[in-house]
Amino acid sequence: MNGTQTLSRALDILFALSEANDTLSVSEIAEKVSIPESTTYRFIQTLEQNGIVERKGKSQIGLGMRILDLARSLSHQAHRELLPLALPIMERLTQQTKETSVLFVRSGMNCVCIQNVRSQGLLQFAVENGRVLPLYSGGSGKCILAYENERFIQRVVESLQSPEEQRKLQNECADIREKGYCFTHGEVDPDIFAVAAPVLDAHGLIVASLSIAGPNFKCNKEYDQEVSGYVVAAANQLSQKLGSVF
Repeated sequence: MNGTQTLSRALDILFALSEANDTLSVSEIAEKVSIPESTTYRFIQTLEQNGIVERKGKSQIGLGMRILDLARSLSHQAHRELLPLALPIMERLTQQTKETSVLFVRSGMNCVCIQNVRSQGLLQFAVENGRVLPLYSGGSGKCILAYENERFIQRVVESLQSPEEQRKLQNECADIREKGYCFTHGEVDPDIFAVAAPVLDAHGLIVASLSIAGPNFKCNKEYDQEVSGYVVAAANQLSQKLGSVF
């Protein structure tokens, strides 16, 4: 096995562990990457020595802290690249809608606000950078969730208590993908509406959700359609700046 093949196999192991969202045994990893257990074991030993994977329990392998640190570093770098592109678009969106605009990204099974541009109105929605919300509640989180892969969506759905809640969330995700945006009333705050649209990268993968939020009393059919159009257009513009053609 040459150097390129060795690297490819090691990456296959890391991808298998990442997609599992849990630990795997050596035999499970070997089956997923289609290589003998003895070869898999040798790869895991090398990765373990470098802190890339860790033994989490008896015969159970998971991603190590070093790879998680690298992932966090990459995530922070992506956010730093995203913000300069997003800010002028968000400022224009707030000017168009007279509402606060916010940019959320996924963090585990939650979403976190990384930028906000507040409305200048007397009545305004305020959200601080760093605010964390669950993906299953509110326009920003649901919009991100709807564009994640099916396995991750199912994981979030199954975290809900009742079958009724689970079915409702699954249906909402399908509806969001069909419409291209998410409109919610009173989910995070009983007096606030939110409209969120997905921000996609060059591969069509979800990067963030771009939203506006404001007081519920403004909402009516005409207003809802108008502001939804502004949000979708702004999110599409940001996606295009990230290289998206979707």
